Amino acid sequence: MGRLFGTDGVRGVANADLTAEMALGLSVAAAHVLAEAGTFAGHRPTAVVGRDPRASGEFLEAAVVAGLASAGVDVLKVGVLPTPAIAYLTADLGADLGVMLSASHNAMPDNGVKFLARGGHKLDDELEERIEAVYEEHRTGAPWDRPTGSGVGRVRTYEEGAERYVSHLVGVLPNRLDGLKIVLDEAHGAAAHVSPDAFTRAGAEVITIGAEPNGLNINEGCGSTHLGLLKAAVVEHGAAFGIAHDGDADRCLAVDHTGEEVDGDQIMAVLALAMRERSALRSGTVVATVMSNLGFKLAMEREGLTVVQTAVGDRYVLEEMKEHGYTLGGEQSGHVIILDHATTGDGTLTGLLLAARVAESGRSLRELAAVMERLPQVLINVPDVDRSRVGTSAELASAVVDAEQELGSTGRVLLRPSGTEPLVRVMVEAADIDQARSVAGRLADVVKSALG
Repeated sequence: MGRLFGTDGVRGVANADLTAEMALGLSVAAAHVLAEAGTFAGHRPTAVVGRDPRASGEFLEAAVVAGLASAGVDVLKVGVLPTPAIAYLTADLGADLGVMLSASHNAMPDNGVKFLARGGHKLDDELEERIEAVYEEHRTGAPWDRPTGSGVGRVRTYEEGAERYVSHLVGVLPNRLDGLKIVLDEAHGAAAHVSPDAFTRAGAEVITIGAEPNGLNINEGCGSTHLGLLKAAVVEHGAAFGIAHDGDADRCLAVDHTGEEVDGDQIMAVLALAMRERSALRSGTVVATVMSNLGFKLAMEREGLTVVQTAVGDRYVLEEMKEHGYTLGGEQSGHVIILDHATTGDGTLTGLLLAARVAESGRSLRELAAVMERLPQVLINVPDVDRSRVGTSAELASAVVDAEQELGSTGRVLLRPSGTEPLVRVMVEAADIDQARSVAGRLADVVKSALG
């Protein structure tokens, strides 16, 4: 069996790759593994279970709840809420485990199961590997040790979850948002209700799009992966700016008043300077991935701040932040982690803090985002190649050296095997877009010939 867990839980087409039987089995395995690790020692365990609005989340939630309760775990069902809300509630309620059912920005047919440890943090790789091994062992016939009688878990609906989460978000803002007209694109996803509620309570005038989830329309032509509707709505309504989330609202991208995109790098740049002013940017450092635009790094260095780079994936950003006590990190895609207030990327929190900076500074988002200049960036996905040989091909290594020499200090090259598909991503940045396209095209051709 190939590894089930990716960088963000177990994902696949619901009822094909990710079945009810798998969701149940993984939940039972997680309960047993955490019990063996001592997580439940001395008390009756509790789990918080939430989901995004996908239709498949209904039956997968039932399977997860059944699995946990059958393993002796009490379950608090919080319903449709963002991933960061499940992380927050897991920590705030002192639960031993959190489970989120979502495929984030993926299309509606997909779904996923993500387990969170006590405190709302993602599980360590070792625990995920153990859960997978235990799941596979019992899937092939080994019997479970099952509690009976009063030992089985109890299940109840926890209706206060949304209110508790929204109150937390509004409570951490440094200032109100009065006077700002903001368009929110909720991607017909998990934040369709809590995000507009939070912005409204904070004082903003809110216009929503993509806020009518029906179980089938999540991420459909809207949200952080499809900004066209948001750009048009911001201009149409004369809004100060717009915010876009993805299906589980752990991402935040923005659009300024002219309809121009403000990506995760720019958002982090704006927040970094705001946090520095409040003495909240620990060690004057921001954590980003190797995919962040070179313009972000140059801008932060110009401002006297340090950028630490990690592998792609918000889990690696978070690991670096936790290890060194940094308070801000994230990805160009809009996963932004503010560790003083969240244990994972939180799109609503990020949007609120961005809005607070606009309101407090009296400057437009366009002006604030101009602190960094995005260098032209070209990304080419090369499919149907042996991604495992990216680091060992001499032909490819030679081509990369030649490209880097051509680009000099005003550009860079990044070749990265996909974590989920048989393809290699070729990314090139340069001061000139034509040069970036030319270099990226040549490298893509080498990837095809060397790894095809």
